[in-house]
Amino acid sequence: MISSIMTFGNLGESFELVAIKSSGISLMRFMRPVLFVSVILSIVAFLIANYVMPVANLKFATMLYDIRVAKPAFDIKEGIFYDKIPGYAIKVGKKASDGNSISNIIIFESQFSLQDNIITAERGKMHMSDDKKFLEFDLENGWRYQEKGPYNTVATDYYRLGFKKYKKVFDLSSFNMMKTPDSLFKGSYDMLNVKQLNHASDSIRKILNEIEGNRVQKEVTVHFIGSSTFLKGGKETPLLKKIPSNVTSYGQTIPDTAKTMTYSKAADKINLVKNALDLVAYDDKQRNYDSRLYHIAWHKKFALSFACMVLFLIGAPLGSIIRKGGLGMPLVVAVVFFLIFHLLNMFGEKFVRQEILPPFWGIWLSCMTLLPIGLFLVYKAMNDSQLFNNEFYFRLFKKIKSISFIRNSSLT
Repeated sequence: MISSIMTFGNLGESFELVAIKSSGISLMRFMRPVLFVSVILSIVAFLIANYVMPVANLKFATMLYDIRVAKPAFDIKEGIFYDKIPGYAIKVGKKASDGNSISNIIIFESQFSLQDNIITAERGKMHMSDDKKFLEFDLENGWRYQEKGPYNTVATDYYRLGFKKYKKVFDLSSFNMMKTPDSLFKGSYDMLNVKQLNHASDSIRKILNEIEGNRVQKEVTVHFIGSSTFLKGGKETPLLKKIPSNVTSYGQTIPDTAKTMTYSKAADKINLVKNALDLVAYDDKQRNYDSRLYHIAWHKKFALSFACMVLFLIGAPLGSIIRKGGLGMPLVVAVVFFLIFHLLNMFGEKFVRQEILPPFWGIWLSCMTLLPIGLFLVYKAMNDSQLFNNEFYFRLFKKIKSISFIRNSSLT
């Protein structure tokens, strides 16, 4: 967009557009080659989004996972226990911006279940060894709490040792860099092309239809009756005893000695069914959310490609209207329109995730909003509009002021 504003703005500023129009060439005809290039760019953008980006995202996710596994210092976060190193749980209260300086450190050694070995320190530094095989903690001002004795007995001794400086070394031999198979991440929505997204959406839709049709009835039947076969027609069960006519509720048929146990079992069954239905509802909600993510990814591949043409339809006529080249006014106008596009795109996607808007309307919101503006600007540019001409607004204001003065004079 900024390139089209600068190009057409420079042509307008040097009166070349005026010369082109005076020779009988319309603005739309002059824009046709550049519009063709914009269409080509949109097609290329779609091909990249559909074929290149999924592969790049997959490779990046796989490599990032391998790095996090091989470099535990990279994955240790503030206030969260890190337990990926076998036999240890590490908690860092604060981590500096350099990634090395840490404070409020707690290290649990859990090699033996009946022994408590804990290290605490006020501050320290965390770094990898030179050969990248060990993670080293240089701790300062702390305590080491240690339990000694056979781990299969309670007859153990406790020790508390204070230290000014202490170095703790963790063996990272189990974190050797290994190539993770791509199949671990290839099902994610941002790593699929249009065809794969269609297949994934259809699969989720079939699962949701199955949940709505059979699963709720199955959960209730299993917990209350025990098997769905009891609901099917079969041999007629012989009547054991007729219920007296004065019995108005099921509770009257239960002996007093069994009422407490019966009601307790009924309450347990109801709780089981409630938990099962809550699980079904959560599963249904999660799959609906996953379905929306797949639809978002599908629509974004087309919407962002189409946005190239929309932004060109705004930039080219806008440049011919404002008639300013360079990086001044064109850059300001381009940034304003791009911010509008970005905010509409961001809010639209957020509304889809929150089920406020359908995927189509949410993802295409920015394009549908800016396309009429682009067509309006094309119309104004073809008719030599003075939309951004300061002299036009000055003359208009002067005319309105004179009309107001004449009206006030006639009233007096």
